[in-house]
Parts: sequence; structure tokens; C-alpha cells
Amino acid sequence: MPMNDDLVVARPEGLYCPPGDFYIDPWRPVSHALITHAHGDHLHAGHAHYLLAEPGRHVVRARLGDVALDTLPYGERLVHRGVTVSFHPAGHVLGSAQVRLAHGGRTWVVSGDYKTGPDATCPPFEPVPCDTFITESTFGLPVFRWAPQAQLFDEINAWWRANASAGRASVLYAYAFGKAQRVLAGVDKSIGPIVTHGAITTLNDAYRSSGVPLPPTQSASETGPADLARALVLAPPSAQGSPWLKRFGAFSDAFASGWMQLRGTRRRRGLDRGFVLSDHADWPGLLEAIQSTGAQRVIVTHGYVDPLVRYLAEQGWQAGAFQTRYGDEAEGDVEVAP
Repeated sequence: MPMNDDLVVARPEGLYCPPGDFYIDPWRPVSHALITHAHGDHLHAGHAHYLLAEPGRHVVRARLGDVALDTLPYGERLVHRGVTVSFHPAGHVLGSAQVRLAHGGRTWVVSGDYKTGPDATCPPFEPVPCDTFITESTFGLPVFRWAPQAQLFDEINAWWRANASAGRASVLYAYAFGKAQRVLAGVDKSIGPIVTHGAITTLNDAYRSSGVPLPPTQSASETGPADLARALVLAPPSAQGSPWLKRFGAFSDAFASGWMQLRGTRRRRGLDRGFVLSDHADWPGLLEAIQSTGAQRVIVTHGYVDPLVRYLAEQGWQAGAFQTRYGDEAEGDVEVAP
């Protein structure tokens, strides 16, 4: 599928723009890296220079420390070696961006990860017209169809409220970056106190520094027994089964993830509940996003790649795939100590 004049090609280091001589979300150290967002499968240490959308600055600093970093506001253009570069909202997590590349009359968009549904903690997905669209396919099967967000938060609130009335904590596992903050922004904070694991607290601080309002939270160590017994406890999936949970006594647990839509996933994890809440586009969202770009060519990077490529080809798109190391946040997310 590669063509001689492609604006983006796959190299061992990652996705490479030949005329611009830079990479997008490379997984090996390079001199110039454009970053779509700060999840661990897209953001790696070791690059000489980073460029990303301005809203992601504090999250990247929280994850990588003092690296050589420049940012661009959404929509602002920069010309590098004749390639016009701009970042546009992807709706995935704070600072997530699609990278638009224009050169020689061609326009490509590298979408990174994205979702088309609402999220109070980041700007919504913005369709960007292009000739070639590079897309994820994390949930690229027709079975994945998300319920309205309001319905999901009603379910989470009802579960938390019932547990609080029974005097037991509600432990909700959610990815530390993005999902946890989305849950915080959507739940009914009047039900009880909200306790966060240290991995989540670190990212909450980055969100607040970026101007994203989140309800007050506290650590387990500063919460009394009576409050712990009615608290919503947000923790990363890696905390399941850890000694950290012993302080909550008898509790009910749940996981907020798109993977909860698959039968057996909740049972295999030994959870009381599963809430189907994803920061990726579902099947209709993927098709809506692809169609909205007007692209004639679509390249799929990760997830259920073959089914989406096959479907797009059947519908008349020029469709193919890049081999990448991207995956779900559960595999690539970085956790810090509680």
C-alpha cells in the first residue's frame, strides 16, 4: 500500500513524515517527535525534542519531567521543511490531538486515539478535511456501541449511592489518565467523599493546572473510617488485589471500560460490576469520523485492524494498515506509586 509520495510512512522507530523529517508518536528515540497525546503507548521518553498541542503541556510534564518541549494551540499552523503542521482536538483525553500535515497539495491527518462522544474534561473531536486519514480501531467491531453518557453516569451514581447506604466503599477501577478525570467530572459528588489513588491524584493535579475543573478529592490516609465506608474510591486497574485496598474493608468494586461490553470480561476480572465507558470511538463513531473527513484513503494503525480495513474497502475506500506498537491504555499507561 505505501506510495512514493506518502506524507507518512511506517519505520522501525514509528510513523515518519519524510519531507518534514519528523515522527508522530514514535516508540523509539528520535530527534523530533510530534505527540498526539500522553498515554504511555503514544508518549515515550528519550526523544530530543517534543511538539504537542498546548492543552497537553502539564500532563506531559507530569509524565516525563523536564524534557525539551514546545506546544501549539489547537488550529495554529507551523511550517517545518515545507510541511504545514497543525493540531486539532481528538476528544480522547486532555491535550489529545489529530495532527494535520499539508505538503505539495496533499493533506493527511494522523488522528491518534479519539472519540466522538461528549467529555467535560477535553474539547470534542473536530473533523478535519483531508485526502488520507490515519485512524485507530481499538473498538472496530459492530458489537461495540456505546450507550448515552448520561445513562452510564446514572448507573455509576446508583451503584455508589446503594453502596454508601449499605456502609461499604465503592472502588471503581479506571485508567489513571483520562478515564478517571472523566468519571470525576461526571459523577454526583453529593453522594459522598471521593478518594483517589496516588496515580490518579498526580494526573488530577495536571488537569487542574490546565484549567479543567474537577470536584475535590482526598487520599485514603486523610479520610476517616466513617467516610471511607461511603466513599467512591478511584483507582487504576493495577491496584486490583493490591494491599492498598485493605484499608477499605468490605467494598464493592467495578471497572469503567469499553471492554466491559464483552461478555465474560467482568467475570474474568472477578468484579461486582462493569460500566461500559470508553474514551475511544465505538463502531458508529469510527465510521462517522472517517466519513466526516472526506478522505478517499484510510490507513488503520491498531485495534481491530483487519475488520475495519475489510469493511472500508467493501464500501469503496482505499483502505490499508500500518503496523504499530499502539494499543489500549491498559497496556501502555504509566502508573505511579500510591
